[in-house]
Amino acid sequence: MLLPWSPPCKVLCRSCAVMGKLQSKLKHSTYKYSRPDGILEERIQTKACQEYSPAHVDTVSVVAALSSDLCVSGGKDKTAVAYDWKTGNVVRRFRGHEREITKIACVHRSSQFFSASRDRMVMMWDLHGPSQPRQQFSGHAMVVTGLAVSPDSSQLCTGSRDNTLLLWDVGTGQCAETASISRNLLWDLRQTRNRICEYKGHFQTVTSCVFLPRALALMPTIATSSHDCKVKIWNQDTGACLFTLSLDGSGPLTSLAVGDTVSLLCASFSRGIHLLRVDYSQGLALREVAAF
Repeated sequence: MLLPWSPPCKVLCRSCAVMGKLQSKLKHSTYKYSRPDGILEERIQTKACQEYSPAHVDTVSVVAALSSDLCVSGGKDKTAVAYDWKTGNVVRRFRGHEREITKIACVHRSSQFFSASRDRMVMMWDLHGPSQPRQQFSGHAMVVTGLAVSPDSSQLCTGSRDNTLLLWDVGTGQCAETASISRNLLWDLRQTRNRICEYKGHFQTVTSCVFLPRALALMPTIATSSHDCKVKIWNQDTGACLFTLSLDGSGPLTSLAVGDTVSLLCASFSRGIHLLRVDYSQGLALREVAAF
């Protein structure tokens, strides 16, 4: 009669557990690179990615740059977080919304920013101000999905799934103008008859598009993020995809923000915020250097 022999299984399980712990410390990502001869190569990065303290305890919906070293993010934990992405330190947390934060808009060259939420509210915050919002904007009947601040910071425009655009006076918090729009309205931006460029390559919803600084690039470029877990860099004029970085295991990518001339911040469903570095030294490249 043969009896089951368990020790080897236990030893094997322990070995697997140890290997799992070691592998979990390495962040693998794949990317596609278009060579000058037109051949598309797929490469795998195996460098360890710096893990900072998480900014949020749940899905991150949006990230925006407040300054050259600070970003502000929001998500399902209903909290807006000011984070020093160069040191990995949380600077301050802002709580006031009752539901998920959907959008963040920062005031240029200021310590102030706006947050929009599924609670239909928009709040104005100051990094160096009190814990309460400086101003609140209430007027939408559904989730707020868009924020835009005027160049002089005196007006705020908000959009919502209630099919309205509202223009606000930032100083008083009063709505100055309301515009109703159709959910299916098509806006024609080709009044100047210039060629409109189309960027094809993502397989799922594109969630964000940003212009990259031209300080180091040889051509005007833009970056996009998508629910397909990919960040792509494009030639702005031709629409050619110059580089694709796949952030495997991160879930849908929800937002992009320019940190400085060589840094991008990318928010994701599963792994918080990624710090990406753009490298022009040996041809265009993009790699993940940290996550928080």
